[in-house]
Amino acid sequence: MDILRFSIPYFISICMFALEVCKSVDALSSSEPIRDGDTLVSAGEKFQLGFFSPGHSSNRYLAIWYHNIPNKTIVWVANRDNPVNGSSGVLRIGNEGKLVLVDQAERVLWSSNNMNTSSQSIVAQLLDSGNLVLKDDSENVSGNYLWQSFDNPSDTTLPGMKLGWDLRTGLDRHMTSWKSAEDPSTGDFTYGVDLGGNIPQLVLRKGHTKYFRTGPWNGIQFSGARIAPNLIFIPKFVDNSQEVYYTFNAFNESTITRFVLNVFGNLQRYMWNEKTQEWTLIYMFPHDACDVYANCGPNSMCTISNPQICSCMIGYQPKSQAEWDSLVWTSGCVSKNPFNCSRGEGFKRLKGVKIPDLLQFRMNTSMTLKECELKCFQNCSCRAYANVDATGGAKGCLLWFGDLIDVRKLIEYANQDLFIRVSAADLGNSANSKWKVWVPVAISSAIVMLLVVLYICIFWKRKKSAQGIRLDFQAEDDTSLQLPIFDMVTILRATNNFCDSNKLGEGGFGPVYKGQLPNGQEIAVKRLSEDSRQGLNEFKNEVMLIAKLQHRNLVKLVGCCVEEERMLIYEYMPNGSLDTTIFGKTGENSLVWRRRFNIIIGIVRGLLYLHQDSRLRIIHRDLKASNVLLDSEINPKISDFGVARVFGGDLSQAKTKRIVGTYGYMAPEYAIDGLFSTKSDVFSFGVLLLEIICGKKNREFNHPDHSFNLVGHAWKLWLEGQVSDFIDPQLPDSFDLSEVVKCIQIGLLCVQRCPDDRPNMSSVLLMLDSESASLPQPKQPGFYIERSSENTDIEMSRRECNSNEITTTLLEGR
Repeated sequence: MDILRFSIPYFISICMFALEVCKSVDALSSSEPIRDGDTLVSAGEKFQLGFFSPGHSSNRYLAIWYHNIPNKTIVWVANRDNPVNGSSGVLRIGNEGKLVLVDQAERVLWSSNNMNTSSQSIVAQLLDSGNLVLKDDSENVSGNYLWQSFDNPSDTTLPGMKLGWDLRTGLDRHMTSWKSAEDPSTGDFTYGVDLGGNIPQLVLRKGHTKYFRTGPWNGIQFSGARIAPNLIFIPKFVDNSQEVYYTFNAFNESTITRFVLNVFGNLQRYMWNEKTQEWTLIYMFPHDACDVYANCGPNSMCTISNPQICSCMIGYQPKSQAEWDSLVWTSGCVSKNPFNCSRGEGFKRLKGVKIPDLLQFRMNTSMTLKECELKCFQNCSCRAYANVDATGGAKGCLLWFGDLIDVRKLIEYANQDLFIRVSAADLGNSANSKWKVWVPVAISSAIVMLLVVLYICIFWKRKKSAQGIRLDFQAEDDTSLQLPIFDMVTILRATNNFCDSNKLGEGGFGPVYKGQLPNGQEIAVKRLSEDSRQGLNEFKNEVMLIAKLQHRNLVKLVGCCVEEERMLIYEYMPNGSLDTTIFGKTGENSLVWRRRFNIIIGIVRGLLYLHQDSRLRIIHRDLKASNVLLDSEINPKISDFGVARVFGGDLSQAKTKRIVGTYGYMAPEYAIDGLFSTKSDVFSFGVLLLEIICGKKNREFNHPDHSFNLVGHAWKLWLEGQVSDFIDPQLPDSFDLSEVVKCIQIGLLCVQRCPDDRPNMSSVLLMLDSESASLPQPKQPGFYIERSSENTDIEMSRRECNSNEITTTLLEGR
């Protein structure tokens, strides 16, 4: 017993000592240097500091990365321009109280730039924010740092970091890109606050040249870099006599987000998805061609939805018409008529724009908008005016003198207006001036139209045998589309004259070939064959629809060719279509469950965009495994919109006499009565979801014990409580059975006979994402008997859906 009394406290003390040794170290003192192989880990184990080598490089760098994220994601590099050769690097606190990184020969490769101090209490600590700070422990003042990594960003901004200026010390905190993916040294691009003038803005530069600007802060956000309100981060901009900076905070503590300037000059916002264990790209700038600085030259406006994105402002004309005809716009526009204040000039309103760059301007924060107009009117050199910000609406005045640079039309969240000076002729106030302008325009237009009609007739006659039709891609709502049209020579060169070795496959449209454009971009060319089931209307329909759709889970249309043949040019998907992956004959083509689940989620998000989030409500009508393509990272992209239909207004259902699509994926009400809606797409998705889980095709499924197709087989196993037998036997065992069973249940809910019983895609996404949602029990599916009893199944579908019973699918939280 005495021995036991002695051993228990001794054992406890040993355990406490072991725990103290194993505890993560987050601080570095002057007597404890960090060598290659050692690390600091923040107190909450969120970030880690140590040495790393990027990619295949043998160089060693001192860096900070996320501690608990599997793929090492670097957020800060100290010695980015002076790597350590080999593993001899040592980080220590020097005699001057600075952080110093030295190699084996004691050469200083990097040091912090704080003031010299003789204190012996200097420590370096890695905080849970990802900030490496140098402080005097004897002062014990929170936030009173001698130096911090947050003041010296690399290519990443973290929550709480300041991007901008400390006017008291002249410190400029800005991001700088890496030189390449394997070289963190100083790259070509920088991003920070531009103090040119009294209204700061964030500017991305390539070298000393402006590449993108956010526009000034208008009191809500940056006028030219619109970001929808979100639950990921909260932006903030501070502008006072001491500091001018941009920062952001995560919406909540569980959100992990970062802002990165990559090697190509793209500003990217990422969020960590704990479920998929991947970084999700939220948005990127420059987002399109209109984001590129001064892409259209001076006195012009960029509108990304137009076929020709650049247009001259009212009262201006191209400086070089020949260049504009060649789609080269950098020379911009010049005034049609010399300004003459004595002849009654005025202003035209450009609504919802990114205001011009602040090169030659004046500002008055106390003026009203009316006073601002008068001030500009009185000065013949004044070219435009606008509000200072968009919050008050009436206060603040900006006046521009000289050319108006980098103006673009904003589609969403646009609340900034610009008033530009125009001549009396462009105002069109009097009847005479109207006639003087419109009569010649009308005559010229009539002549042009006559010539165009004549040309079309001649062209049609000559090209009729070759079926070469040049399409006018104009949407029904008169919104112009921007779509490159490639000539036949370019396509022939890209595909090596449609060489058989470039052929990727063949479908109802015709053969598909791999190609490469002169700029190196890989493409897939969809070539219309003479006996194709897709005619001119389907071709035009597909071009018009895809050109308007922008979503990461929809295939991107690069352009088209209508010179001698009709061809669609898509982005190339290196992993082909989903059917070749999940219906493979061997285990080599089998996907692990996490990959399959990510594909399911991606398809849902793509359909949800089509049904609800896009400007047009679109019914795909031919969703199937072969129309889902996989990119290099196995992300799904929905393709083939040749038979898709657009719903306008409050229309929720339509009827057609021409049934198109693929049997086995068609909803009963569509195959039987020609009725289609978002719920018919939901049915097709349900079939596809069950195919992904089982690894077999619906219509080709055979079972020795019954005549059901794949949907019927899933339904039979569900009723018998043997649903786990439905799972693809090639699927590795490392998956969550309850999650797979939930997906089977969702698939059965989607293929229910009656459209009203099926969930919409937003409910499907909620069911897939939620771990606590209570799912309803599925009812009998439609078209589940493939062979012997198909007519009976059709009749039962009609009879049951015409009953008076209506069931609504609800999600109930536990």
